[in-house]
Amino acid sequence: MQVVILAGGFGTRISEETDHIPKPMILIGNEPILMHIMKYYASFGHKDFVVALGYKAEIIQEFFATRIPALEKLGWTVNLVDTGLHTFTGGRIAKLFPHLEQEFLMTYGDGLSNVNLDALLAHHRAHGKLATVTAVRPPARFGSMEIENGLVQRFSEKSPQEAGWINGGFFCLNKIVCSYVQDELTAFEGKPIDRLVQESQLAAFDHHGWWQPMDTLRDKRTLEALWNDGNAPWKLGRVNI
Repeated sequence: MQVVILAGGFGTRISEETDHIPKPMILIGNEPILMHIMKYYASFGHKDFVVALGYKAEIIQEFFATRIPALEKLGWTVNLVDTGLHTFTGGRIAKLFPHLEQEFLMTYGDGLSNVNLDALLAHHRAHGKLATVTAVRPPARFGSMEIENGLVQRFSEKSPQEAGWINGGFFCLNKIVCSYVQDELTAFEGKPIDRLVQESQLAAFDHHGWWQPMDTLRDKRTLEALWNDGNAPWKLGRVNI
């Protein structure tokens, strides 16, 4: 199935890196996180990619210029589409409309997971909705304390299970969702998602496994440590490029 990756944002929360390169090109180990994401999808047999570019698009274009021939030999198709510098996520999806199949997978260019993509797709098709979002628990960042009479009675690391469900960024979509986007300044996570919810057209796929966004330098270091220690949950070992 076709995979859309939104890779055009400014990445301002990790500006230590993105002042010079687009966020999806930040290295984890010796490869950009974008390649880690693409390899993960390819390990499930999804090798037809449409990448929505924006901020510093030329850097991603230059990266793939020398790699596409090798990727094509492995059955990959990589279509790089410049969707504009200031376009929001919904606008980027809508601008891809001429390139989209009727159903496609979609994710952002800055997050990794060990989500079962086969199960996600099966869940989407079983429910027959226009969109399915992967629901995840956010990574635990803070411990918790119980205090009584000025004394700590319990101190523990915060469990992700204590937090609510959030958008994990791994979607299955019908291209009809493009009609839910008003203009290029529409965030997909805003009015389009709200309308899908109101129309009972958004299914949720619960993912209880590992998930990690790369929003900050701390997140990048977390991913790097997992990779360097050989404990990367997203590396299935079935793709070697």
